[in-house]
Amino acid sequence: MSFELPPFLVEDAVRAALAEDLGRAGDVTTQATIPASASASADLAARETGVVAGLALARAAFAQMSADISFEAPLADGDRVAPGAIVARIEGPARAILSAERVALNYLGRLSGVASLTARYAERIAHTKARICDTRKTTPLLRAFEKYAVRCGGGANHRFGLDDAVLIKDNHIAVAGGVVPALRAARAFVGHLTKIEIEVDTLDQLREVLQEGADAVLLDNMSPEELRQAVTLIDGAMICEASGGVTLDTVAAIAETGVDLISVGALTHSAKVLDLGLDIAIA
Repeated sequence: MSFELPPFLVEDAVRAALAEDLGRAGDVTTQATIPASASASADLAARETGVVAGLALARAAFAQMSADISFEAPLADGDRVAPGAIVARIEGPARAILSAERVALNYLGRLSGVASLTARYAERIAHTKARICDTRKTTPLLRAFEKYAVRCGGGANHRFGLDDAVLIKDNHIAVAGGVVPALRAARAFVGHLTKIEIEVDTLDQLREVLQEGADAVLLDNMSPEELRQAVTLIDGAMICEASGGVTLDTVAAIAETGVDLISVGALTHSAKVLDLGLDIAIA
């Protein structure tokens, strides 16, 4: 499966990141120490095992600094790497390479970290029908990229924002006056193509949902035994999603209950950056 980010998102994000890093005077260290005529070649390599994501952002960082930089990537987003694996080879003006290095590595390391953690979760439940999905617990302004990285790691995307699906949570239910009033109000408000999901934390609430109807139900912080009972009650009538405090140690037991989806906020809010390095030689 191939993965691709919208080019305009990549270009705009990288331009803003370079502007933040270069500031008003540019890379004064590189300007002071590296001749303008110097060329360089560099290997961008993995220093630990993981899954690559964000190559387009890294490529754009170097390209925006100089059109004369060559960025050759033998791998693609979604590929696995081992320590020492070459992720990309870069050649061109030394100043431009050095000035783009941190922005490129920040994006690539962050997104590869998300993809790598997602892959670990996906591996734990590969023997079940369940899929790992993300949440809205993303870094501000990086949501599209982090959710892209989840896909690269073998996960699925939940809603991208507040506007693309209805997800009625416990606070909505409390203010609306209950499960049934909340569902009826949502159904009366949205168009026929907008999906409605509702969060429940008890089997009694789930029974109300089943009587009233919804497209999906989020089973929040339920034990494996409660999840099994919930799956039996639902019996395929709607998509069932488990969520709440899911870890690598608990995800397999949750998946084995028969749920369709398991949402994990940690994929984006707690992923460790994948260790990547740029080894450069000045010509």
